[in-house]
Amino acid sequence: MVKELFEKKEKKVEYIELIYDLIFVYIIGRNNLLLHNIKDGFVEGGFFLSYIFCTLAVIQIWTFTTYYINVYGKKSVREHIFLFINMFLLYFLAQGIGSDWQVRHTQFHVAWALILLNIGVQYLLELRTHKENYHRRRIIRMALVLFAEAVIVLLCMLEYNRFGSTYVSFAAVIFGILSVLISSRNSCNALVDFNHLSERVMLYVVFTFGEMIIAIAAYFESGFSLNTLYFSLMGFLIVVGLFLSYGVFYDSILDREKQTNGIGYILIHTFIIFALNNITVSLEFMRNDEVNLLAKMILIILSFLLYFSFLLTAGIYAKKRAKPTVKVMLTLAAIFLIFAVLMLVFKENMYINIAVSVLFVWAMFGAIYRFKAKHLGIKTRTF
Repeated sequence: MVKELFEKKEKKVEYIELIYDLIFVYIIGRNNLLLHNIKDGFVEGGFFLSYIFCTLAVIQIWTFTTYYINVYGKKSVREHIFLFINMFLLYFLAQGIGSDWQVRHTQFHVAWALILLNIGVQYLLELRTHKENYHRRRIIRMALVLFAEAVIVLLCMLEYNRFGSTYVSFAAVIFGILSVLISSRNSCNALVDFNHLSERVMLYVVFTFGEMIIAIAAYFESGFSLNTLYFSLMGFLIVVGLFLSYGVFYDSILDREKQTNGIGYILIHTFIIFALNNITVSLEFMRNDEVNLLAKMILIILSFLLYFSFLLTAGIYAKKRAKPTVKVMLTLAAIFLIFAVLMLVFKENMYINIAVSVLFVWAMFGAIYRFKAKHLGIKTRTF
């Protein structure tokens, strides 16, 4: 009886899901513009906090949608209509992000609240097709979380219009994260198709890399020269090294048949994607003389640290014989420390700094690949 309750066919990623994800590439580009508000060599504090907030809010929207499709999606006409509505609302939300973000505060929050309500209504509609108590309790909990967060978002909008503060909007994001974590403690792992979920997350990561490639293409704006060629090549090698590191993890190390509720995996990737966004901006800052040298170095060092730390953390979803060992973690930590020291020592020489970044990324990839080859004894299909 229990097996029948949670038995479901393997879910495949649909084209409409890919189109939906592509909108987030556009939003990433809009969001990264917030960090281009430089004053006295540093990103203005208000814009930096707005960037963090918008990034987390947008990733959370993607997470809520992806989780619903994974657990209850049936490729129905109704489901597609709701998804198209959210696509349009995401465009509306994206237009609320920019250098005048505070001016468009209401537009961003109205779209955000409507998207949450849209997903919440889809959950409630599932009550008609699920008579089992477990499913009904789970559906009601998720719908309540979404409706409650939508209310908080609207209250934040009203609070801003009255007092002019944007920082309380973080409360909505934090509420959503904590509520999902708490409600997922009793979730049955059999509900989630982890193979589908991990593939959706991987595609979002790939699209984020796409935005990074677009960013380094700007290196050619000053015209062709040896200087342009050097920095564009170094930037490209950084992107490739980061991508291959994730590719080894996803293709060979990750256990995609694992029984899990998927919440932890999505949360880990929230920070991986956030780190990749920061690396994109760091590469743009690398050639920007207006940005303080020390600020550049700190941003790129912390971004790399965040990316590889959470990529290692994702190892809890690895195959049993591919769990990261203490030796591997110490090796990666040593590589990072050498990298951080060299970056700070040579912070005034961008030619050396970007070369050190390339060597660091490929050293990390080499250590991860060597670990994979040693413990799995197979070649990565992708390469």
